[in-house]
Amino acid sequence: MTAATARAYPNIALVKYWGKQDAALNLPATGSLSLTLDVFPTTTTVELVDGPEDAFELNGGVATGTPAARVVAFLDLVRERAGSTARARVTSVNAGPTGAGLASSASGFAALAAAASAAYGLPLDAPSLSRLARRGSGSAARSILPGVSVWHAGDDESSYAEPVASPELAMVVATVDGGPKAVSSREAMNRTAATSPYYDGWVTSTRATLDEMVAAAERGDYTRMGELTELSALRMHASIQACDPPVRYLAPASVALFDRVAALRSEGVEAYATADAGPNVVALCRPQDRDAVADALRGSGLAGEVTVAGSGPGVEVTDGRAGAAS
Repeated sequence: MTAATARAYPNIALVKYWGKQDAALNLPATGSLSLTLDVFPTTTTVELVDGPEDAFELNGGVATGTPAARVVAFLDLVRERAGSTARARVTSVNAGPTGAGLASSASGFAALAAAASAAYGLPLDAPSLSRLARRGSGSAARSILPGVSVWHAGDDESSYAEPVASPELAMVVATVDGGPKAVSSREAMNRTAATSPYYDGWVTSTRATLDEMVAAAERGDYTRMGELTELSALRMHASIQACDPPVRYLAPASVALFDRVAALRSEGVEAYATADAGPNVVALCRPQDRDAVADALRGSGLAGEVTVAGSGPGVEVTDGRAGAAS
């Protein structure tokens, strides 16, 4: 019997990924850049089993529907590459909210890619894992790596994440609503690309923003990184809200948290707000400011939970039991 366990952490995009050039291969319309966090990990075990079908357990319960179908499709891809027909039992636990716009799919498929690769005998180098994780969830390509990374747009071979030199960064996560979103990121992304009049402008501007962000990171310009982070988030949400029918992920409390973070800057604490596809807001800051930012966001009364995060590690295979995959 072969089994492997892997742990991966979510990442929060500073330059957002929103839109695909190839849905089948999960190739993005633009590159993106993110920070992998050191909170809310996903731990996933893949065990090869005798039997006619795969099984997927998520957070202690049997997963069905779309979540299960995505995992089975991913395992089919792994089996094809490994030349195996063995079925698998997948057990996954998210330490943070699931499907709430806090990158649980990124950590989830990064952990699944590493555990499945170890169990089925596929390569475990970072580029290979990043390419594979991308096929399950685009942003998972970045959770393979620690710290700041850039995920390249391109073809199947060249679209993976690589590390980027950066000043030290921290984040404060303000959870407005930890429940699942009414509209999935995948559905909203497709709808935005198909119907938003702002989508073409989003793609063009994001390519330029990414080039500027990488340059700012490499020269250690935290201020410009923060400005671009907030700009990218607001532009993404503007394009989403303009789709038909509209999708609005930001709640009134989310907008108020953006305002509170902006007020912090006027008070001398340099923080910048961002939000993925959900209502929860994340403040980017310097490590020495994260406690002050957390205190301010807790004191605002706008978030149910506030979590301080630092730069996190890349994916790790934490346990493996060798055997023959057939």
